[in-house]
Amino acid sequence: MLISSPYRPHNPGHDYYEAGAYLITLVVTERERCLSTLGTDARQPSVALSPTGRIVSEEWEKTAAIQREKGRKIRTLAQVCMPGHWHGVIVVEERMDIALGTIINAFKSVCTSRWRREVTAYVQPPCTAAMIRRMSKEARRTYYASRPRIERPLFDDDYDDTICIDSDHLQRMLTYVADNPRRAILRQLHPQFMQRCLHVIIGGEDYAAFGNLFLFRWANKVQVFCHRKARLAQLSPAERQQHGYTYDALPTLTTTVPYESTLHFQHQREAWISQILAGATVLVTPGISKGELTMKNDCLSHGYPLIHLQAEPIGPYWKPEQSRFEACANGRLLILAPWHLDDKSPVNGIPATSDYSRFHNLNTLAAQICSFDGEARIVGL
Repeated sequence: MLISSPYRPHNPGHDYYEAGAYLITLVVTERERCLSTLGTDARQPSVALSPTGRIVSEEWEKTAAIQREKGRKIRTLAQVCMPGHWHGVIVVEERMDIALGTIINAFKSVCTSRWRREVTAYVQPPCTAAMIRRMSKEARRTYYASRPRIERPLFDDDYDDTICIDSDHLQRMLTYVADNPRRAILRQLHPQFMQRCLHVIIGGEDYAAFGNLFLFRWANKVQVFCHRKARLAQLSPAERQQHGYTYDALPTLTTTVPYESTLHFQHQREAWISQILAGATVLVTPGISKGELTMKNDCLSHGYPLIHLQAEPIGPYWKPEQSRFEACANGRLLILAPWHLDDKSPVNGIPATSDYSRFHNLNTLAAQICSFDGEARIVGL
């Protein structure tokens, strides 16, 4: 029933008529905070629906029954009305005669109709609903931009979908929806640790940033850089013998032994953790290779300070997954996404857009961050 497919939105090549599970996100027009009000206690997060939010919630609860009457087998598993946006999880149980987008757009349309009828003093605009539907997306945007807010739809013209990969992913979707209010309250309570900085310059390099920018001021920044395969010099005598390497081979020889499985890595890992526990040390890594990923996860699970470089861009509404979100909320994590990573120089003649070059270029930036002793300059939020 669950679809294996890449992430959002409206993935090219994905069959939206077919069975699958999806996390749907709708954004209120102009991000107007009209659906709900959040509480202030992250330990007991609460959401108080507005009249508009109640309409949206009620219509989502009706969606499965309405579609089943038309012979379409779907289930709606969860939803949450945040002040300015909405999340819901929907499962399509078997192939449909219409695409998922038709169902979502119908849901949005009925929410707008009830909102206008029950909450606002709506007057029919010059263009009828049928005329507006026949417009192109760009024409609709131009038309709505010239009209008062009351004449615009409740939600933005588009929507966002995340396609479920497997049953574990579905559970993470449900957890994400349920946990959304607590995460939002944490952002309100700890704005100094939850900054989304869209442009910061560090040593002449441009980054987008999310998290605790104060971590950059720590005096001792240590890079975690691990190749995927160990070099011969990193193997103990017993490991050399175990894997059949002779003593007269070049020490710089790259072996077939995963670095994270060696004694050398275990000793290095202990040294990094000792530096952290001694105080005033923050690790810096993209967390790509298994060894780097192990250290990144150590930091996230134990609350160690970390600066994490990632290839994924950070946009205005981007949010990290739960483990990194929690670390940001606790002031223990700064996420940096370099601008124009794929425009950097090729590594060993391999295009900069390859995973190999991204790995090396991110680690080069990590080394620069560790050696930089100036001030990061915030250009814009």
